[in-house]
Formats: sequence, structure tokens, C-alpha cells
Amino acid sequence: MDTERIDLAVIGGTGLYRLAGLEAEAPHQPPTKYGALSGPVRIGTLAGRRVAFLARHGEGHSVPPHLINYRANLAALHALGARRVLALNTVGGIGERYGPRVLACPDQIIDYTWGRVSTFCEEAGSEVLHVDFGDPYTPALRAEILAAAAAAGVAMVDGGCYGATQGPRLETRAEIARLRRDGCDLVGMTGMPEAALARELGLDYACVAIVANWAAGCGDAEEITFQQVLDNVAAASTALPGLLEALLARA
Repeated sequence: MDTERIDLAVIGGTGLYRLAGLEAEAPHQPPTKYGALSGPVRIGTLAGRRVAFLARHGEGHSVPPHLINYRANLAALHALGARRVLALNTVGGIGERYGPRVLACPDQIIDYTWGRVSTFCEEAGSEVLHVDFGDPYTPALRAEILAAAAAAGVAMVDGGCYGATQGPRLETRAEIARLRRDGCDLVGMTGMPEAALARELGLDYACVAIVANWAAGCGDAEEITFQQVLDNVAAASTALPGLLEALLARA
């Protein structure tokens, strides 16, 4: 297995199935003891740096959030040489600063998911890990992302709390009202257990949340369509190449 240094691994969410500008080599899909990945890991060169990209839902959006093999995805990236992971998560906006097409770099997360395998300590004989998770996103990597955004002229909201829900359905207005009371600014379906698993592996991990729509009962939200989500992600994602180039320049 190729374990050459990877400067950055990027995990793409809904609407992000390729990484613009990545000159990819042959795809990697290494076996893991946790099962199959969501899809191939594409490793190549971006802005002169070695970058890996994995589509979290598969390249055809075939894997729903509650069935993603988060352990296999992260174990494979780690085995391939990644030590820093940028998670791109498509989310709904709750707080007033988090409207559609906004980019945000959250600093906290609340896990509302259930039934997902959420630790590498699951199998008999595994080392029991009690990792510190007070700051779920690596502060140093968050700081680099925010500095890169400023350098690239990319507008980004600093901070916020991501509420991770089970999916694949969207939330009710009452559920979003509860998340708001709990202090959530954003809502998505894939933030956990990915962040916790990254911490168990000792990976630097941070999230850039791409707001695709207002959550139910927020902003001017009415019916949310998948096409609306994809259109907003595509529009917001035009800022990603500049952001990634500036971030990689700091590697």
C-alpha cells in the first residue's frame, strides 16, 4: 500500500463528488478490516501538493449518511499516509449568519445520531481509547483554514455548532427548534462519528460546512428540494479551489 506523505485529505459531502483541479493518479480502494470504503480514494497533485480525495456518499451518491462506513473511510486515508483531513459537509442553516451558500468553519458539534458504529474500540481485544473531544475540530487546522480563507479572499464564518442528525430524511420544524434551543447553528447528517473517529486515529481534522439551504422553519425555508441543495452547493463551491490552494500553500 502506498503510504507516501499526503499533505491533505479531503472528504467531500453531498454535491461534491470530484475535487476540481486535482490531477489524480490511479484510484486507490484499499481493503480495511472494517469493510469497504464509500468509494475510491483519488490521490494526486493540487497546487503542487499531494492531495487525497474521497466522496463520502460514493461518487454516485449511493450511500446514505447512516450507512456510510466512516471507520473504513478514515482508516484507509490514515493507511494511505494522510495526517490532516478537511471534511466538506453540506448542511442546513439554523443561525441567522448561516444562510444558503455561506461557508462556515464550525468549532463545536452535538451528536444526535444513533445506531452508528462510532469508535475503533468496538471489536473484542481492541485498545480502549478515551480521547479528549472537548474541541472536536483540531484548533490548529481550523486556524489554518480561516487564515487561508482570509488570504484567498473567501468569506467564511468563524465558529458555530454543528448538530449531527440521523437522516436520511430532513428534520421537522420541531426538531430544528430543539437544535436551536440546544445552541446549534448548522444541521447535517455526516459530522458524526467521523470527527470522533478522526480523533481516535490521531488525525488533525476540521470541517468546512457548505450551507445548502435554510433548515426547516428557519430563514425563508419552505419546501427543500434536492436540486436546490445541489444548486447552492455548486455556487458556494466555486470558492473552494482558491481556499484549498491557499491552505496547501501553508502546508
